Amino acid sequence: MFEREIQSRLIEWKNSKVRKPLVLRGARQTGKTSAVNLFSSQFDQYIYFNLEKAEERKLFDKEYSFPELIDAIFYLKSKTKNNGETLIFIDEIQHSPKAVGLLRYFYEEAPKLYVIAAGSLLETLIDKQTTFPVGRVEYLAVRPCSFREFLTAMGEMKSLQSLNQFPFPAYAYVGLEKLFKQYALIGGMPEIVAAYAQNRDLVRIKPLFENLLTSYLDDVEKYARNSTLEKVLRYIIQHSFSHAASKVTFTGFGNSQYRSRETAEAFRILEKTMLLRLVYPVVNTRLPLNVKFRSPRLQLVDTGLVNHIAGIQKDVFNSVMIEDAWRGRVAEHIAGQELLAKEYSVAAELNYWTREESNAQSEVDFIYQFQDLVLPVEVKSGTSGRLRSLHQFIDRAPHSYAIRICSGGFRIEETKTILGKRFTLITIPFYLLGQIDDILIRTIR
Repeated sequence: MFEREIQSRLIEWKNSKVRKPLVLRGARQTGKTSAVNLFSSQFDQYIYFNLEKAEERKLFDKEYSFPELIDAIFYLKSKTKNNGETLIFIDEIQHSPKAVGLLRYFYEEAPKLYVIAAGSLLETLIDKQTTFPVGRVEYLAVRPCSFREFLTAMGEMKSLQSLNQFPFPAYAYVGLEKLFKQYALIGGMPEIVAAYAQNRDLVRIKPLFENLLTSYLDDVEKYARNSTLEKVLRYIIQHSFSHAASKVTFTGFGNSQYRSRETAEAFRILEKTMLLRLVYPVVNTRLPLNVKFRSPRLQLVDTGLVNHIAGIQKDVFNSVMIEDAWRGRVAEHIAGQELLAKEYSVAAELNYWTREESNAQSEVDFIYQFQDLVLPVEVKSGTSGRLRSLHQFIDRAPHSYAIRICSGGFRIEETKTILGKRFTLITIPFYLLGQIDDILIRTIR
């Protein structure tokens, strides 16, 4: 285990005066259990339940009164009530809908206990008549490791420290770019990052990617309501990685014979499990955003998995710049992953921009909300004159700031659109994406 930045959020939760039971949400193997195990050192007592185990699940499924349940929890785990601060972690809680419903009573009747729940398939219970304790729990998203966390796992503490400096030291650019390319190749799944940090061997982590894919496929029968949907889900999991950072259509996805309705339902289920995300376009340049639910692009849980399953690892490894790999799709995907990695809200979204006019070809890779501004983000190298879609966004925007993400160094330049509007182009290298808010605070006046 290595330190994750979510630890600071967990400590904030612990110290909150209005604390509610915390539900961790995230795809399988993104590090939910490890994060809580590390966090448990903050407490006098730690009680762990894994509801995949029938004997532990029975405790929550019995007809106990809530006070009797609390007594049973402490007795069966050989812990003492009122013996300092106690953390109770209910893992894989989706195996007991009754345990999910009981979370409200921890909030109402046992506020001195610290309760965390997690489950890779918890989101699928939403459609199965499970009573979620709305308003009595809070949520936190656990995503794959960010580049900063990757540096921590690799023991690159000097490189990590250089990210916190402003202006950024020019001497660190080359080393950070090399490390980010490793991150883009390997991805951020914690077990794989930890294995690579220990062995520095790409060959030895290949079975770990295969195990992850197998675990996702094995989960399908747990949230498919019928055999047809199970087949569609399996097909999408097996083929979606080859469509990463591309627009998808539901009808005939991946050259299948499945109908739009079947495919759309399967995609919605996989979004709930946080294995993938459909990135929809917006057509305006200011708040509130006008999202159009058409022509979504596909963002998978992790770029390392994309590289392995799509068979493009050698392309990424041999590329001079990340933008060169897989016709730029790896660069775009890892940028989206980094933008999401800093978000702990389960409601966080990715969107791209397109013109509202019919048959419009102009698209900006992402939009990023900073304060009350909607900023265009292009993942592209080259001169500012090549950013034609970004220019069109700026010409329509009520501000004059834009972001380009690419290899190289950090820089700020004053330039103008093809139509002559002056704007500030902020070029952020991939390895500084985790610092985007700090950069914008110092740049936008």
